[in-house]
Amino acid sequence: MDGTNGIHTVSVPKGHPQTSKDNEGRGHWRNKAEFFLTVMGAIIGPGNVWRFPYLCYRNGGGMGYASHLIILFSATSYIIIIAWAFFYLFSSFSADLPWATCGHEWNTGTLSSNFWRGLRKPVDVHFYNYQILKSCLDPSHPNVSLSMKSRLNTTLPVMEFWQHRVLKISSGIEDVGSLRWELVFCLILTWVLCYFCVWKGIKSTGKAAFFTATFPFIMLFVLLIRGVTLPGAIDGIIYYLYPDISRLSDPQVWMDAGTQIFFSYAIGLGFLTSLGSYNTFNNDCYKDCFYLCLLNSATSIVSGFAIFSVLGPGLAFIVYPRAVAMMPMPQVWSVCFFLMIILLGLDSQFVGLECLMTSLTDLFPALRRGYRRELVLLAICSTCCIMGLSLVTEGGMYLLQLLDHHVCSGTTLLLLSFCQSVSIAWVYGADRFYGNIKDMIGYRPFPLMKYCWRYITPLFCFGTFIFSIVKYTPLRFNNTYVYPFWANILGWFIASVSLSLIPLFMLYEMMHEKGPLRQRFLNLCKPMDLTLDQKSLPMLGTTTSVELKPLSPNGGLTKSALTEVFHE
Repeated sequence: MDGTNGIHTVSVPKGHPQTSKDNEGRGHWRNKAEFFLTVMGAIIGPGNVWRFPYLCYRNGGGMGYASHLIILFSATSYIIIIAWAFFYLFSSFSADLPWATCGHEWNTGTLSSNFWRGLRKPVDVHFYNYQILKSCLDPSHPNVSLSMKSRLNTTLPVMEFWQHRVLKISSGIEDVGSLRWELVFCLILTWVLCYFCVWKGIKSTGKAAFFTATFPFIMLFVLLIRGVTLPGAIDGIIYYLYPDISRLSDPQVWMDAGTQIFFSYAIGLGFLTSLGSYNTFNNDCYKDCFYLCLLNSATSIVSGFAIFSVLGPGLAFIVYPRAVAMMPMPQVWSVCFFLMIILLGLDSQFVGLECLMTSLTDLFPALRRGYRRELVLLAICSTCCIMGLSLVTEGGMYLLQLLDHHVCSGTTLLLLSFCQSVSIAWVYGADRFYGNIKDMIGYRPFPLMKYCWRYITPLFCFGTFIFSIVKYTPLRFNNTYVYPFWANILGWFIASVSLSLIPLFMLYEMMHEKGPLRQRFLNLCKPMDLTLDQKSLPMLGTTTSVELKPLSPNGGLTKSALTEVFHE
């Protein structure tokens, strides 16, 4: 990529031609806070609250098209968590929290009444949460003599509320059962909220992020203060902070760490690229990434303190509801907790939708005219909502875990990220990419970044992917129900639908190239060239808000590599 006399060659995708009229409605961030809060909402989600603490317990203390298809699967499945949170939120507005007592129609009537009647003091509740749940996750633990498989789920009111009231879970994935109409209402409500957060593009997304990205932090801080003041909280915190050195030799620990990073930072899905595309050309993306990474990791760590101080290692929809039920004014704490879960999930959800719409409107700029964008977004939300109905049936929990394990798992993202890192570092060129960032931000990033792009990231992604394949075991639910063979095949088939787009589009492009097979492949492994100057940049319909500032003394663009970030 070189240039002379203000004329430069940049890499662009093969897409729909655009006019200046098409590009006018793309929009840009009104201020830095909108961008920062929206990205913060995208990468900080429910996983920071329950997945990171749970992993600490367990371990001792067409790539563009493929990624967008994974976003669709993720949007369809993970929004169910928000629907569950709405169900709990609405259930919190009652004189007595329904999961705190027995005697309801969904209770089995076994020894739970007498057991809970004896637990009144907060220290007893903490000991119960810490020891019983530890035994639940590790049935070999000697502290509890009950059979975890046969009796625990029927003796705890909170478990009975979760399984027999919220889910009404069936016997297996073969038994789909009927729709849970209360969850259907919560699911539709969630999609309506997501739609109106995104329907006007980043104008509405940025405004929504001011609330959805900040309020959960307030709630997390309040829950942290309340948790650390409970009797016995220090026991949970010590368990959270105390490392088990022997676990470091277990490859599964590093597998969990790697997949958690991919989930937490939304790597490989295009979220960050889409949101960053609305910034100005000279936005300091390097510092933005650094600060957002620190904030995300800090949130996971702080949430671990909040969770472990109250319940020891636990699950958000099982033990925390029971923990807040034992606090003064339990309805208030329950509303605060589930409202936090809802907002954490909502901003991650509508940012995923914004990512999809950004890509569609960049490929087909005519969608920005009139109400076409709103109608396309409505069609996407409606389709995903209809697809999600299968997840709010009595057997929906089994299907949700199947999708989570195969389609939206770290294994899929690892392979996708490996392909992306190889494309950037070895096809586009790490040196060229490094120079692009320098042209944008005006200074050189840390030189080690080039070696991370070339070697560390691809090797880590590929190595972890191979490990996940080698260590693969048939899927289980609660370590009791074993998924049938056809269900595992179905999961891998759905996962292959998204990943297969990478080789399929490569073959499609090779068929349209000319020359011998080797030459066709080499042509695909280099950026497509287009000559342009500064005046013609707005006509490209790039994914960046075109606000270029001259970076060379003569008033033209620099002769080094000119950076433009494009969608694949």
